Amino acid sequence: MAGAEVTVTPLQLDLECALDPSVRCMAHLQQMPVQSGFTAASTAEQVMADIDLHGTTALVTGGYSGLGLETTRALAQAGARVIVPARRPRLARNRLIDVECTIVPMDLADLTSVHRACEQLLDAEAKLDLVVAAAGVMASPERRVGPGWESQFAINHLGHFVLLNLLVPLLARGGGARVVCYSSAGHHLSDIRWDDPHFDSGYDKWVAYGQSKTANVLFAAHLDELGRSDGVRAFSLHPGPILTELQRDLTRAEQVELGWIDTDGHIIGRGFKTRSQGAATGLWAATSRTLDGRGGLYCENCDIAPLAAPDGSMDDGGVRNYALDRESAERLWRVSTSLTGVRSVWNARGPK
Repeated sequence: MAGAEVTVTPLQLDLECALDPSVRCMAHLQQMPVQSGFTAASTAEQVMADIDLHGTTALVTGGYSGLGLETTRALAQAGARVIVPARRPRLARNRLIDVECTIVPMDLADLTSVHRACEQLLDAEAKLDLVVAAAGVMASPERRVGPGWESQFAINHLGHFVLLNLLVPLLARGGGARVVCYSSAGHHLSDIRWDDPHFDSGYDKWVAYGQSKTANVLFAAHLDELGRSDGVRAFSLHPGPILTELQRDLTRAEQVELGWIDTDGHIIGRGFKTRSQGAATGLWAATSRTLDGRGGLYCENCDIAPLAAPDGSMDDGGVRNYALDRESAERLWRVSTSLTGVRSVWNARGPK
């Protein structure tokens, strides 16, 4: 029956450990599907059919575009009060004119703007129950932001790192808050380039995108480890292949060459989803009761994703071991703290 979910038993986890004792993932051995009852074809409407979010407050970055817009609508329809930080507030208001929500000016590429938005939220809000970090850019031409940071790493990762760290007080007051970070199968393209994360020695837009998506997975994993003592759990996800404004930096010719569309602009890519289907996994990660007590997991197709095979590809799905490596997650957190100068309560006290 669609929507039926099962629980993974400790015995199953022990068996997985015996099969692959070398795996060092933040989610330990829970990175395995739970047979959620949903599929790659499930829609936002199906995932949210029995969800009641009245009395909850959610924040959705990128909440007025693409999958973020679908997410904002679905959460609001389920009764949540939704906050949408927006780089283009006027456009956000126009697109969300029929949705009851609060729009806060914020640009993830401008950390001064992120600080300002967080100050406003800390003053105005009592708590946050849910954050969906859906904003992002993909395969952008070389751009520099802030003190010269590579833009995809800065926008997709560092901006959200600052936002979530500054909002720790509101998350901790949620008494069971969830953070859902949009990543991508694109994380298969690159681990973190520790020696040159900002591509000072030469730029490749797809490798830069892959690095930023790996950063999203590592960030969610370590955020979960630090936040769980306050009841804050975090997840990352691959929404699946969908054409939205995320591809705005790719020409039609590039998308034809990639096999996503034909020369007339019609979608022909294998497994491409509708926007509702694309938003479904993030909504499932945000609301599924099966995920209670879990965290640090990477999801896809409305379920927990398996670990990727060492010789697998993006098309095969799953999450790479390097994107869940504990030492890498801690290292990225330290690097991000050093770059941004932002230290949260969790930075100071560490995990319990």
